[in-house]
Formats: sequence, C-alpha cells, structure tokens
Amino acid sequence: MSEFNNNNNNNKNIESTEEFPMSNYSGYNASHSSNYDENNNNSYDYEVKTVYNKEKKHKNGKRIASYVAVGLICSVLGGTASGIASIYVLPKTGLFKNTPLYQNLSDSAKNQIASAMSANSNNNVSASPTVASSGGLTVSEIAKKVGPAVVGVSTKSMSSDDYEDAGSQEEDGVGSGIIINKDGYILTNYHVINGAQNITITFNNKKTAPAKVVNYDSSLDLAVIKVTSSNVTMPAVAQLGTSSSLEVGDPVVAIGNPMGLEFFGSVTTGVVSALNRQVSVENSGQNQTLIQTDAAINPGNSGGPLVNSQGQVIGITSSKLTGGVEGIGFAIPIDVVKPRISSLTKQMILLGITVQDVTKDDATQYSVPQGVQVQQVNPGSSASRAGLQSGDIITKFGDQTIQTTDQLNSAKSKYNVGDHVAMQVYRNNSTMTLNITLSN
Repeated sequence: MSEFNNNNNNNKNIESTEEFPMSNYSGYNASHSSNYDENNNNSYDYEVKTVYNKEKKHKNGKRIASYVAVGLICSVLGGTASGIASIYVLPKTGLFKNTPLYQNLSDSAKNQIASAMSANSNNNVSASPTVASSGGLTVSEIAKKVGPAVVGVSTKSMSSDDYEDAGSQEEDGVGSGIIINKDGYILTNYHVINGAQNITITFNNKKTAPAKVVNYDSSLDLAVIKVTSSNVTMPAVAQLGTSSSLEVGDPVVAIGNPMGLEFFGSVTTGVVSALNRQVSVENSGQNQTLIQTDAAINPGNSGGPLVNSQGQVIGITSSKLTGGVEGIGFAIPIDVVKPRISSLTKQMILLGITVQDVTKDDATQYSVPQGVQVQQVNPGSSASRAGLQSGDIITKFGDQTIQTTDQLNSAKSKYNVGDHVAMQVYRNNSTMTLNITLSN
C-alpha cells in the first residue's frame, strides 16, 4: 500500500474483483517535527523557508562620490522636512480634515485594513486530518488501540468440484476478524467462514480458541462467529464509527493478516480513494456498494477493519482488484453493517450439513433436479437425526422450493428452534420426504 496518492496514476477500468478465501502487525514511524540530529535515523517533518540573497556593495574612493552624496543628503533633508509638515502637521489641522481629499484617504485606509484582516483569516494553516483538531490519533496509536481487537480466523472445510464428485478435499483458509463485544462475538466476512466445519481464533497474544458460526448474511458478505471457550478473555473490543461522514482523501488504516498468520496483525495506511463504488465481486453474484482505498489489502485481510483517524472501524475489508493492478482495495461501509449486527448475533438455525448448489446446468447434465446437494452430515445434528444422507439433494423445505443455499437459509429463518419441518429430498432417482426437528 502506498501512504500517499500518486497524482500521476492513470485511471483504469475495473475488470474483475477477487474475494479472498484467506483473509498483519507491522509498526511504522509517524513523521513529526523535531530538531535535526545527524545521528538520529527517525523520520522528520521539515519546514521549507525562502531566503533572500544579500549582496554587499564595495566603496568607491573617488571624490566625486562625496559631492554627490552631499547633494543627495541635502535633497533628502529638504524633502523630509516638507514631508513631515505634510504628514504630521497639516493633517491635524481642522482645515485639512474638512477637505474631500482627507475623507477619500481615510476611507481608503479603512478598506485596506479590512482587506488585510480578511486575507490573514483565510490564510490560516489547517492541521492535517491525520491528526485532527478533534483528537485524531497517529497511526502508531491507532495500531495500539485497534490491533488487539483484530483476530485471525482459521478454517477447515471440505470441497469438491461438482455434486457428483465423490472425493472431497480438506481445505485450510485464513482470514481476519474484529472483536465486537466482550462476550467473544467476532465480525468477519461470510466468504471467510463459508463451508467451514472447524474454526479457530488466534488472538494478538498468539493464544487460540475454538469458535462457531452464529449467523451470516451472504448477500452482504457478512458473518458473526463466537468464541466457544468460556475461560477466554477478550483482549480488546473494537469501536465502530460511521462511514457516512467519510470524504475522499480521508486517511485510513487497514489491519489484518495478509497471506496468513505468518504476517498477523499487519498495519497498512492509505486514503479513501472513492466512495459508493459499485463493484461486482467474483463468486458472490452480488453487486455491492463499497469504499475504495489504496491501503494495501491482500488475501488474508478479509474480515479485518478499515479504521479512521479516530481509531474507529469505518469499513470491513473484503476484496481487491486483481490482474496486475495495485492499490485498489474495497471495504464494506460500517453503516451498512451496524443495522445487521443485532440479527447477526442471534444464533441461526443449523441443520448440521455442508452443501453445494446444484445449478441448472448441473441438473441438465446429470438428469437430476436443481437444488442443494448435501456433501456432509455432521454426526448428532438435526439433519443426522432426520435421516439426511450425503448425496441427497434438498428440493423443498417446508412450503418453499429450494434451488440455492441462500433460499435454504431464507426458508430456515422463518422457523424457530424446536419446530418440526417437512423436507423434500431427491435420493437414488426418487423423491422422498424427511421430517426434521430444528435446533441451533
């Protein structure tokens, strides 16, 4: 990431955006004013001043110069005496003050003084927004304040190429997350935990703890997970700010785990490059309105915070522009996130399955119905007790036809824990109905 925008950058059209299945903490020096010390390697702000050249004139020994000097002195003395009389004596007389000349001179002087005062007022130097007059923090202070509230989110999941692929492979992923309360609730991206069967949280002190998915909104790419260990104390809780007051050029700081836990808690800086950027994120099928920033965002940053100069989270980093382009990253505005936190911290109903959509093309190719195919059933889960098996295709849940995972989640949200629901599945070239009792 670059700390400052380059005015020579060329505008380029956005071709594609990449989400990170993987979503660190390097300090940096904030420049400051100080006396120069040649033995000090720190960075400093320097004030540049203009200096007038002064050339010395040499004396001329010729006598004619003396006569010229005497003549000039006499002229100057005479002119000075006349000037004093005109400036200090004549203006004080009542005769002169009553003349139109005096009134014009007086009005002109007053106007010049007012103009000078106005110019001085407009030329006041404003403080940099990086350290705002309202109490802005240095980047080092931001890192100390927000860094402990940023965690690593490590996941293990199973994947396969299509619904007929019998051989699933285990995949590891790493993202970032933000502690949003002392009870261990953590905000992250949906794509970080999508399909995860095991989640481990890594804190800034390198301690780890297991976590579970509480709820998510795939359309917004948001999820909330919760630490399940009761004896873990949260090191910090992030403060959520507002994104509505952001302006292009405002300084921002991104904190996360680029390329994995090896670079845990990396801090990068930049500015708000654009607001309300309409972006189609790869693999999501959704158009999102995002904050664009030149702060360095890489795979592993997903789910981490984008922070303002007050140390407040104003965005959730989620994606970046790829294809040889640097310095174009995106974050979900926090004002989009905050209204959803209440529902996202409510435990969703879980069937206890890992699924994959059977698309229209898949259905045509393999002569099966379109729906959601079960890849794995967790032992002891609601799905397991209902008799759901790996390979089943869910085509109906309650009275709602199911063709995608989002539709299945939407159908589940209409019920409560303990409800009994009829679920239609396709198995071995026939359709059957299973009754499931919902749990969390």
